[in-house]
Amino acid sequence: MRARGAAFARCSALLALLLAPQTAGAQMFTEQPPPVPPAAVPGAGDATSLAPPSGTLSPADLPAQLTRPPASALPLAAPTQALPPAAAPHQGMLVLAARFGKDQPLINGGLIWRIYADKPDPATGAFKLIREERSAMPQVPLPPGNYIIHVDLGLASAVRTVGLHQDTMRELFDLPAGGLRIEGRVGSTKIPPNQISFGIYKGSQFDVGEREPLVSNVGVGEVVMLPEGTYHIISNYGDGNSVVRSDIRVQVGKLTDVTVTHRAAVITLKLVSEKGGEAMANTAWSVLTPGGDVVKESIGAFPNVVLSEGEYRAIARNEGRVYERTFNVVNGVDGDVEVLAR
Repeated sequence: MRARGAAFARCSALLALLLAPQTAGAQMFTEQPPPVPPAAVPGAGDATSLAPPSGTLSPADLPAQLTRPPASALPLAAPTQALPPAAAPHQGMLVLAARFGKDQPLINGGLIWRIYADKPDPATGAFKLIREERSAMPQVPLPPGNYIIHVDLGLASAVRTVGLHQDTMRELFDLPAGGLRIEGRVGSTKIPPNQISFGIYKGSQFDVGEREPLVSNVGVGEVVMLPEGTYHIISNYGDGNSVVRSDIRVQVGKLTDVTVTHRAAVITLKLVSEKGGEAMANTAWSVLTPGGDVVKESIGAFPNVVLSEGEYRAIARNEGRVYERTFNVVNGVDGDVEVLAR
């Protein structure tokens, strides 16, 4: 999903929220690893072929940049390895783990943990980052005191304040999230990854109001981790007018595969002196709808354009002269459109 920058300068308005103890189920959205504990983010087309969830998520399903070597997903009460000794006699041990929700399995890859001081720095107003961990079940020795713990898995996150004493404390976070993986097709043919991209938005395409994408330029086969809920996808095939909007639902602990179906074709434009002749160089092209709306403009001997099925008008300009032709695009039928220079 893939628009991950955000500023967290509103520390004063959010301090009360961050410092208050929160339940294991507190969830938040985040678009990018934050410099300070993040604040909660408040929360248009053709249908897609939506497959049922493919199964329980595993580390192999997670985005490559998030995937870590799988850790043993055993209950916190019975870790398979002994805790490392505390770094000093007066330190405690903080053991962290996350699951997809109540009665859901532990998450065994892709987690990013951040431990912050529980009070902002007087000089900067920012919460100091004390430790970052990327294992599934980190075991962190720390001096006794209060800390803010933040964990994220893709765009799903949770935050909580904990009080650590001179012993072992185990904290289990709930991240009710699932994975989304998308591909595009025209008929039964897969659209090449370099010709299609996806944007993911919170809520339905029919909700009122403009929204920024949670994730932009999502690639084919890329797994995006999202909090459970309803989202809509905007799929762009090529740089013409083949755009499909689709609603989907992400389920807890599941990987959902979505196939977006476009009704379009790749058209190659040529200005020729006779049928089947050589394409003329330095030709300026405009592709218009029957109503006169410009779909695509380009310059070249034989530019390619992806167009939704329907009727169009191609206008070619070469050496001060203008030529045109009306043509139809049939779903899945790629081909050449020749404009005669007469």
